[in-house]
Amino acid sequence: MSIFEGFLSTSETLGAFSDRAFVDAMLRFEAALARAQAAEGLIPESAANSIVSSCKVELFDVAKIVRESGRAGSVAIPLVKALREAVGLFNAEAVPFVHFGSTSQDVIDSAMALVTREAVALVESDLAKAADALLRLAVTHAETPMLARTLMQPASVTSFGFKCAGWAAPLVRSRIRLRDAAKHALQLQLGGAVGTLAQRKGQGAAVRKRMARELGLGDPGATWHTQRDEWVALGCELALVTGSLGKIAVDISLLGQYEVGEVTEPSEPGRGGSSAMPHKRNPVASMVAIAAAHRAPQRVAALLGAMPQQHERALGAWQAELAEWPQLLMSAHGSVRAMAGALPGLQVDAARMRANIDRLRAELPRDAADEWFAPALAHDAGQTALAEVKALQARLDSDKELSR
Repeated sequence: MSIFEGFLSTSETLGAFSDRAFVDAMLRFEAALARAQAAEGLIPESAANSIVSSCKVELFDVAKIVRESGRAGSVAIPLVKALREAVGLFNAEAVPFVHFGSTSQDVIDSAMALVTREAVALVESDLAKAADALLRLAVTHAETPMLARTLMQPASVTSFGFKCAGWAAPLVRSRIRLRDAAKHALQLQLGGAVGTLAQRKGQGAAVRKRMARELGLGDPGATWHTQRDEWVALGCELALVTGSLGKIAVDISLLGQYEVGEVTEPSEPGRGGSSAMPHKRNPVASMVAIAAAHRAPQRVAALLGAMPQQHERALGAWQAELAEWPQLLMSAHGSVRAMAGALPGLQVDAARMRANIDRLRAELPRDAADEWFAPALAHDAGQTALAEVKALQARLDSDKELSR
């Protein structure tokens, strides 16, 4: 990854999509394939044992596999070649059964599902922290009066709790939708050369079921080589939550401007400093989330643009999709991790909020000040906020029950 991407993502997601991690995921697919086919009597047990014992990432030159993928047109081709060589060192008779009945897209799509599952779990965990922090803030500041702003100008009085409930709502919805989208998208890919599982003598469905169970992926019941709707739907959900986090980050960064001074990100040594001005406290969590919200739409547009794929296997479109996918996950988790770290420690200056209201009231005619900027207006906003928090929490609880 570029030096400019490292601080916009997380070490965990960067690790999940590293060359080594992806090659390891492909080897896990090949081991599961051998075991499942031996169990169904399609390859000898001895061959499966030799293949499985060779599917260890430390035995392979990952950098070489990556280098050779450019000329081969697929990272699976040099991987399978290296695996056959490794198996042949100990059991030449097992070599013909390496990758038997499978194809490059099977191993790559399944490996992508495996590493994506890890990244999505990270997103879900941090998303829960961010949403929970906002729900707590909504209750704590249910009736804390602040200026509501429309078209970047003061419009009336709301409460900070009402604002937090509004921020939390799309995150709660995303938690639910993301889990559902992941369930449908994180599926095993196994179709063979043209998706028909023709080499498996009627045992293809049984092999797929065994592999899916071993790898912890869903059994799609069919091949999805060029049917990418469930996969792209997951990408769209990741982009939606990134956009929602970006909106929160924009609001926090505006509220944290010196001239406003109502809300600021938590402060700690080494966080948000300036290379030239020691007095500055830059909202770096908001910066990461806003950057992600700028990057995600292009990634999703590329996924959608790659959906018209030719016949049973794509030329160019699938490859374009693969290149965009890790970038989307890196942006999404970078955003949610940044906000999950900042929101629990958000510094709320209720006195400054009230002072900004009072200063504006002093500049307005009495009738307008009382109608639109009376601090008491925060009461109704607070009651609405508490009702929304209750509804959102009930929705989360219901989803937990359904997912058990």
